[in-house]
Amino acid sequence: MIDSILERLTRLHPKVIDLSLDRVLRLLDALGNPQDKLPPVIHVAGTNGKGSTVATLRAIFEAAGLRAHVYTSPHLVRFAERIRIAGALPDDAELLALLEEVEAANGGAPITFFEITTAAALLAFARSPADVCILETGLGGRLDATNVVARPALTILTPIAMDHQNFLGGRIEAIAAEKAGIMKRGIACITAKQGRKVIKVLEARSGELGVPLIREGEDFFVRTAADGGLIYRGKTVEWSLPAPNLVGSFQARNTALALAAVERLSRIETPPVFPGFPDGALALGIRSVEWPARLQRLRKGPLVDLLPEGWELWLDGGHNPHAAEAIAQHTRSWRDKALMGVFGILSTKDVDGFLEPLAARFHTLRTIAIPGETASLSAEDAAAAATRHFCLDAKPTPGVEVAIRQLIAANSGPARILVCGSLYLAGTILADNQ
Repeated sequence: MIDSILERLTRLHPKVIDLSLDRVLRLLDALGNPQDKLPPVIHVAGTNGKGSTVATLRAIFEAAGLRAHVYTSPHLVRFAERIRIAGALPDDAELLALLEEVEAANGGAPITFFEITTAAALLAFARSPADVCILETGLGGRLDATNVVARPALTILTPIAMDHQNFLGGRIEAIAAEKAGIMKRGIACITAKQGRKVIKVLEARSGELGVPLIREGEDFFVRTAADGGLIYRGKTVEWSLPAPNLVGSFQARNTALALAAVERLSRIETPPVFPGFPDGALALGIRSVEWPARLQRLRKGPLVDLLPEGWELWLDGGHNPHAAEAIAQHTRSWRDKALMGVFGILSTKDVDGFLEPLAARFHTLRTIAIPGETASLSAEDAAAAATRHFCLDAKPTPGVEVAIRQLIAANSGPARILVCGSLYLAGTILADNQ
């Protein structure tokens, strides 16, 4: 039943895509404007690290005993993953009723899948008590369907890099301007370290709107301690915390954004949004945070069962050059075993840009098409790109199981296998490995 209504909602997609808030605002008005009835909202945009930052925020708030609505995309296995209502995922009956209600309110008018499902999430959030609402943008920011909350408590910008150029523009300044569109007059915006061209755009926009721009590296700092823990220093606090549960050296920066948000909302805003926030929740939250398909080691399941003793299977859903650089940086610490890859990517992505930082890391590569994705690059074209530009030992295969078996047969091991290139591929892997 869920798949059936999701397919119906997909068919409402406009014949011509114009980035606009008109369609979603019309639907929200028909639903009674639920975006105006939410608990304090934290709005998160950026190119990479959004999901991990949101997951860390949720874990910290829940460790403090607060109820958090959370909206993220895309989902990996089940659509319900996108809409977490006061900490819980909706069951099929609840989700079906919600989607049917917004479908009826839309009255068959053209609307994108993301717009109508965002409206559904906001409606669910408005009806359920919670202490905070965390919204992750889907694409860009300025004209993203989540950008309908007039007065969020805070906005956050994770690292901004080249991605979705066909929608957001071919220059980093244009992409930064779209992301900066989530800023609201007078409301603080926390930003990760950004490139020179990006920060100029953010400074200009924040100046126009009187937005306090809180910058990593100037207003708050994070470093890794000798024991692997984190030292966070902000305007009012210095916190010594354990290492994040999420793997990857870059996760320190995502964690810092979440910590800066907590500091701002509990200690700097007047009056504080979350007065008396318990410091103990910070350590508990970052120790317990989970976010699948971000340098995730798969430890059980049918795909893991294919591995000989001593081999490891890892998964990452990053799909742009900036994400690939972060993966490459972390895998440099993997010196004890050879690293082999299973690679699939959408044809709309920067294939060469993704492979370039990883090429020197992979001993061998197998390529696959992403199952069920018409926009997937073919396994043959992916292998050709890897071979032509980076001289990788790359061969196309019909699927991930075959790819894993081939890598095992061709290498004495033990080794690590990293499946990468797409969140859609990551979702397929997680579903196949259940």
